Amino acid sequence: MRGSLRLTYSLVKYLVKNKFSFVKRFPLVLMLEITHKCNLACEGCGRIREFKDTMDKMMSVEDCMSVVDECRSPVITITGGEPLLHPDIDKIIQGVLSKKRHIYLCTNGITLANSLKKFEPDSRLNINVHLDGLAETHDRIVGAKGVFQKATDAIKMAKQLGFNVCTNTTIYKDSDPQEIEELFKLLTTMHIDGILVSPGFSFEDNTNDVFIQKDDFYRKFSFIYELSKKYKILNTPLYLKFLKGERDLMCTPWGNPTRNSHGWKSPCYMITESHFSTFREFMDTTDWDKFESGKDPRCRNCMVHCGFEPTVVLETGKNLRDVYEMLRWSFS
Repeated sequence: MRGSLRLTYSLVKYLVKNKFSFVKRFPLVLMLEITHKCNLACEGCGRIREFKDTMDKMMSVEDCMSVVDECRSPVITITGGEPLLHPDIDKIIQGVLSKKRHIYLCTNGITLANSLKKFEPDSRLNINVHLDGLAETHDRIVGAKGVFQKATDAIKMAKQLGFNVCTNTTIYKDSDPQEIEELFKLLTTMHIDGILVSPGFSFEDNTNDVFIQKDDFYRKFSFIYELSKKYKILNTPLYLKFLKGERDLMCTPWGNPTRNSHGWKSPCYMITESHFSTFREFMDTTDWDKFESGKDPRCRNCMVHCGFEPTVVLETGKNLRDVYEMLRWSFS
């Protein structure tokens, strides 16, 4: 099976509960940015620019637990910055697991090997290591030598210790399809539990010339769909078809809400208009129609997964052909 059966069950149960309760909008994945502090300065990162004046601010363990209770989503992505730099990362992980939530712990892998002793393998805990290419390319993108080697060594160690490990790869304007496939081949030999692929779209606070423009993206991303037939890519086939220009999807910006030390980030992970102190205020105050329709000019080039994968999940049951394709993908 391509994904965790336990995670699939939790998501389906959660979706059914909300549908039968006639809840119009509800989160699927909480993006919990426990710190923006980082040990890298990647050229594709928006956070080190957006929050440059408050990089040292961190969410407390108590804040994190309160936020998880507020949001109620079955999946929590713990991110940053580099979350392993948080001094209480072990307490945060244990607290979220005690609430029966599934975790994707995002890391650049630099300190992962030394951090593994803080955790115990758990079926709900997934370590997500960012790799944007093979050694030379990845080290260039993150701006430091030796990072690829540290990350891959840490992946091997984590797998030996029994952890679930997946990876996340961003596709930029100059990403080489052949190199990306070589990376996926390497990760497969390391018995990785899944590969996530993210389109490289610019943040408000990062407009570097490394990002793909929407007009070029249909051509650029088509090879990923073909690779998904050979490797354990976790992105849904319907989303990959959307990236190829074969499907139309509207954004679901509230599907993956972001919470950091400033509050609930509105409207989405990519765009910041304001921060709200409570989840209810964030959901009730944001002009969702504006961002779901993509009418805001800042949405023009965006096809990023945190906005459109929730749309796939919420709309799959409306079409029997989509249901069949998703089932076939899930069990492939």
